[in-house]
Amino acid sequence: MWILYAFASAFFAGVTAVLAKLGMEGVNSHLATALRTIVVALFGWAMVWVAGSSGAVGALELRSWLFLILSGLATGGSWLCYFRALQLGDINKVVPIDKSSTVLTILLSALLLGENMGLTRGLGVVLIAAGTLLMIEKKTGEPGKPEGTAWLWYALGSAVFASLTAILGKVGISGVESNLGTAIRTGVVLVMSWVMVFVAGKQPTLKAI
Repeated sequence: MWILYAFASAFFAGVTAVLAKLGMEGVNSHLATALRTIVVALFGWAMVWVAGSSGAVGALELRSWLFLILSGLATGGSWLCYFRALQLGDINKVVPIDKSSTVLTILLSALLLGENMGLTRGLGVVLIAAGTLLMIEKKTGEPGKPEGTAWLWYALGSAVFASLTAILGKVGISGVESNLGTAIRTGVVLVMSWVMVFVAGKQPTLKAI
């Protein structure tokens, strides 16, 4: 069953990238992240109520709260970087770099969580990394595309934070219902993203969308 959820996650992630690129035209990336997070938070807590796990909030251990909050902060960092990268760069370059977090996550899970890293998995990591490099090869003859590497750094930041999200989330959701863990993390992202909007002074542009 887990593999079906994993493929569904990959599918929705791909749809997210395309819709985000289309929806961010002329919209500040921090504000776009904050607005998107409202929808995700509402959906996440709706799933908690449907699953009937809302009563388990009070039973969460301090350790679970800590790692879920840290995972939420990492998620927020990843989303903020990701949307900024999408705004600045080519979606066909940004997405592969963001998804290279898979490589970093596998390496960190072996180092920090003690998960098995055999020859086959190691070969897979190398192939994923090589495939990522091939996909982000610089294109030529793209009119209207601004030069620069800012998008690359934001995309790399997104990958690093996404990897930390997975590691911290794995620790934090141990013994926690998955929908509840996701909702708590999303709540942290919601607060973080709107703080960024107000710090950047972009809240007045909300009316212009």
